[in-house]
Formats: sequence, C-alpha cells, structure tokens
Amino acid sequence: MDTRSRILENALILFSEKGYDGTGTQEIVDKSGITKPTLYHYFGSKLGLLETLLREKTTDHIAALENTTEYHGDLVLTLTKIVRLYFDFAGKEPVFYRFLTGLNFTAPGSKASQMALETWRRQYGIINDMFIKAAGQHGNLKGKNNTLTFTFIGMINNYVTLFLQGSLELKENSIHQAVKQYMHGIFS
Repeated sequence: MDTRSRILENALILFSEKGYDGTGTQEIVDKSGITKPTLYHYFGSKLGLLETLLREKTTDHIAALENTTEYHGDLVLTLTKIVRLYFDFAGKEPVFYRFLTGLNFTAPGSKASQMALETWRRQYGIINDMFIKAAGQHGNLKGKNNTLTFTFIGMINNYVTLFLQGSLELKENSIHQAVKQYMHGIFS
C-alpha cells in the first residue's frame, strides 16, 4: 500500500472510531507512520483529507446509483436494484458507510457535516428523480417524491445499521424483505 492510500485508510479508521472532529491530525500521522508535512503534501489539510476520502469512496457508488435508478416501468425491480446496490456498498465498505452515516449526526454547521450532506444530497437527488418518473405510472406517488426518497434511504440505512451492529446479514432475502416492506407502506 502506498503512503497516500495508507493515510486515507488510517484516517478513515480513526474518523470512524472517534468522529472527524474528535480525531487530531497528529493521531492520523502517528497511525500512518508519517510526518505532518507528508499529510499536507498529499491532502493540504485534515479537511482536504476528508474531502478526498468522501470523493474517492463515493464516486463509483454514485455512478452506479445513476445507472441503477433508470426507471423502466417496474418499481419493485428498480427499488430492489437500489437496495442491493446499497447493501453491496455497505458490505464492501462497512467502516466508510458507518462513518458517512455518522456524519449526519455531527454539528450541522461543521465543514464535515456540510461535506457529508452534499454527498447524501447527490444520492437523494438521483433517487428522487426516479420517484418522479415512477409517479407517471403510479399516480398515488405524485407529489410525494421527497418524502418517498427520504423514507427509502432511511429504511436502507436502518437495515445497514443493523448489519454494522452484527444483528442482520445483508443477503438477498433481506433485500426482498426491505422492498416488500417499503412497497406495502407506499401503497397502503
């Protein structure tokens, strides 16, 4: 592993354990076996490190989400693909997923919170667009796209939280259970 990757990995571990604000730059450099100038060379600052981490860990996921949310008239299939995508992402990047979700609960005005919010907004926007398209076929969804998006992502994150706590396995039956539960709620 190269120095840059080692810094990113160690920072993620520390951020996940202690939170972004609770982790000092010195802790990151000590854990990575480098000096502060080395960290600044690669990332400019601790905030630059966070920005890089968020961008690099979410770019592929967001691109896959854009492809997955293409709506072709089958809402159950589309929702199933989205849940599967998030479950796969959480399974591959559990430490990052925990950290990103945790950033939702940091001080609203902090830079870290704002960066995380922007990452979530991109995802919400993509899923929201899918619900707008689906409303053309399912009239009862019309005008509810924001609520549908927030509750859908919230449900997914609750399932992932159970997985991260060791209470649930993210398997195919969990995907179908989540989608069935969600579909029952929106059409009842």
